[in-house]
Amino acid sequence: MLDAVVVGAGPNGLTAAVELARRGFSVAVFEAESTVGGGARTEELTLPGFRHDPCSAAHPLGINSPAFRGLTLERYGLRWLHAPLPMAHPFPDGSAAVLSRSVGETAASFGARDAGAYRRLVEPFLPKWDTLARDFMSLPLTALPRDPVTLARFGLAGLPPSTWLMRRFRDDKAKTLFAGLVAHVMAPLDGFATGAIGLVFALAAHARGWPVARGGSQAISDALTACLKDVGGSVHTDYEVKRLDDLPPARAYVFDTSPTALARIAGLGNHYAGFRYGPGVFKIDYALDGPVPWTAEAPRTAGTVQVGASSAEIGAALNAASREGRAPDAPFLITTQPSVADPTRAPEGKHVFWAYGHVPNGWTGDLTDAVERQLERFAPGFRDRVLARATAGPPELAARNANYVGGDIASGAASGLQLLLRPKLSLFPYATPHPAVFICSSATPPGPGVHGMSGHNAAKAVWRRLRQT
Repeated sequence: MLDAVVVGAGPNGLTAAVELARRGFSVAVFEAESTVGGGARTEELTLPGFRHDPCSAAHPLGINSPAFRGLTLERYGLRWLHAPLPMAHPFPDGSAAVLSRSVGETAASFGARDAGAYRRLVEPFLPKWDTLARDFMSLPLTALPRDPVTLARFGLAGLPPSTWLMRRFRDDKAKTLFAGLVAHVMAPLDGFATGAIGLVFALAAHARGWPVARGGSQAISDALTACLKDVGGSVHTDYEVKRLDDLPPARAYVFDTSPTALARIAGLGNHYAGFRYGPGVFKIDYALDGPVPWTAEAPRTAGTVQVGASSAEIGAALNAASREGRAPDAPFLITTQPSVADPTRAPEGKHVFWAYGHVPNGWTGDLTDAVERQLERFAPGFRDRVLARATAGPPELAARNANYVGGDIASGAASGLQLLLRPKLSLFPYATPHPAVFICSSATPPGPGVHGMSGHNAAKAVWRRLRQT
């Protein structure tokens, strides 16, 4: 009998398996797809030689993850590559704000009226970032805070809606860039704790940047798999699990799946009936015949580019997708250009690029024209660079990754109390009514992103259980 079986070989499932195996437990991972990776995969989606990430591409939370750093994944081939700028946000007048490794450069890009306010917001947290990140990403009840005072100060700044926090700024450049940071988790700007989201992304950039993995996001998953095998675990692909009886006997079962899939497989009935899924996304992967022709200079050297003309336009796009049940007329776009940092991702002189906009959960329309009209506003001539495109709306994303219910790449709405207390209002979010069944996906704290911390935290709950039996 195995000590633990993990269902799903995404970053969280693999991290949970590694954490258990390195503590001496026998562990096997079972994955329905033919390759490991979940939201961290790399494929030739358009043309030969163009290596695309079907989901996550830039990894500010990955390089800052206490779990990944503790596993020293560089020993297993993971190499982080940095564009000259972590992120840029262009404006219709040809200017841009930036999120740089330098707080000063970032503040200066907002203009003199907001530079000081931005410095006062982020600089108190930077010297204690590593401890703060561990405390923030380990909650709830998986570890006692190492610096409760700093964590409390962070909470005072971050727990109110981001619209409150943005009142510190006088001009719209700073507000717009910060609104874009919040939109990475597809939450309306006036939601609970959305200020914390923007702060985390900004601090992560200043601390270690927003890198890509050399060769693509698959390198993260491959490094975790190699680490798992090195400590005695095993991985089985092409193995679909429909019920617990499909799995070998084990003392614990750990699911890197959506809560609804877990309830169906483990026979938990309506235990997660109250879990809410958020907006979906419409994503386009591009093979380009050259770099994106941004009008502003800063985006040309940035790994990630946020596309939204103003904080009001971003807020309207988020509200349309999450509250009004329609696709926005001017979608807010999150885009990445991995080949700016990693030329191996495309043939010489060519580039890979992806963009996504928010749409209602389960939306079946085509956002391609709206996405490209938005890109043309800030990069005239973009369409002329397109060699091929691969589009994926909510149905295609859900078919590619079962955790993306209705196209929700956050694996659950990151709004209201569910932003922090997920998948249920519980002090023990990784446990289930079945004493041997646990959940470790992005539906659990600390939530979406390729960082492995949900798996790391869940593994603690599992090994405490195993030591008691």
